[in-house]
Amino acid sequence: MQLLKERILKDGTVKPGNILKVDSFLNHQMDIPFINELGKEFKRRFSDVPITKILTIEASGIGIACIAAQYFNVPVVFAKKAQSLNLDGDMYTTKVESYTHKKVYDVILSKKFLSAEDHVLIIDDFLANGCALLGLIEIVRSAGAALEGAGIVIEKGFQDGGQQIRDMGIRLESLAIIESMSDTSLTFR
Repeated sequence: MQLLKERILKDGTVKPGNILKVDSFLNHQMDIPFINELGKEFKRRFSDVPITKILTIEASGIGIACIAAQYFNVPVVFAKKAQSLNLDGDMYTTKVESYTHKKVYDVILSKKFLSAEDHVLIIDDFLANGCALLGLIEIVRSAGAALEGAGIVIEKGFQDGGQQIRDMGIRLESLAIIESMSDTSLTFR
């Protein structure tokens, strides 16, 4: 998606350790008209499959998923990274390692929000090593729901997460795929 690539080049910052900061428009401060265009693109790419739920993981994926959900006219459910007092009933749980936080989270989703009748589209902001996406896939499979695909805003194509997901036969649509990054520059596929 050319609009996204241009915005990454204009406002993104490459940090040591293969970190791409897009916090000025995507995942800290959110440019809503811009993210609205991303939502339209996800709808265009997944218009051929039935979607009843959009699934993401807290926190950065929530805003993107919500904006995309308006085009599918479906609810968003998100997996939480911490148990809280307001979570009750049966839960789907898995463990997910965060690439940027270097921490393993117990990811939790209430079973009442995802069932075998659902057709799920997973949406998230980044795909690097694939841990978060694999955790969400595990939750969808535990629910017996149909996984229709995954929509990722930015994929780090030089890491193995995207290839691992594709090798599983899962439809993966990334709006921008970074081919390579150095401490000062990046190139797109």
